[in-house]
Amino acid sequence: MDRQRRSHLAHADHPIAAPIADESVARLLDRAVADEADRALDLGCGGGEWLRRLLVRYPWMRAEGVDIHTAALEQAREGAEESEVADRLVLHEMDAAVFASAHRFDVVLSVGAAHAFGGLLPTLAAARELLAPDGHVLVGDGFWEREPDAAALSALGATWDDYADLATTVDRVVADGWTPVYGHVSTAGEWDDYEWSWTGSLSRWALDHREEPDALDAYKAAAEHRSQWLSGYRGTLGFVTLVLRRSP
Repeated sequence: MDRQRRSHLAHADHPIAAPIADESVARLLDRAVADEADRALDLGCGGGEWLRRLLVRYPWMRAEGVDIHTAALEQAREGAEESEVADRLVLHEMDAAVFASAHRFDVVLSVGAAHAFGGLLPTLAAARELLAPDGHVLVGDGFWEREPDAAALSALGATWDDYADLATTVDRVVADGWTPVYGHVSTAGEWDDYEWSWTGSLSRWALDHREEPDALDAYKAAAEHRSQWLSGYRGTLGFVTLVLRRSP
């Protein structure tokens, strides 16, 4: 099965493609969107759920999203139309790492897309070039809740230095010239809801569409992911979402 189609099916019940609950998403957006903010950008927007919720929540704002995947952008477009915010959303099909704009944005988001830039700090470097002087960055990435063992690294296809612990992660962000003004560490419950939703949505689709050519592949992918999570990285990989401003 095509990776993007699999991701679309797996996130059907959890469209925020990260281990973050709806109330946490709303709180993070409220901390990132200042009263005077009117323009937002999502680098690596995927299906556009962050931007859809932002535009619904703040009806005076306009937004742009960047992603390399056609199907994800079509999903973002459809979601915006359903929520009647499509007239305030512009989507760009291109590599987020090379996106440039003639104007700056009051809010730059990039949650769970650091791989597209080569890591958290390169993600922030890209955001800095597009951020208005007093703007906010909302960025989310992984960290090690505890020392990863061989099973966790194998399940994630990661190496030990792909992430750091939470304190080191935040220290690196601060040393890079950013000040955290809010943050959210995903709880065990948020992680479990995300992973059960991911594997459950994909499994349910496979069971309901047994006649489709991709059904068996989807079923196996869900089972493999569930095993990698439960027997590999559950309790080891954490996720932190930070609201940042430039340091003086």
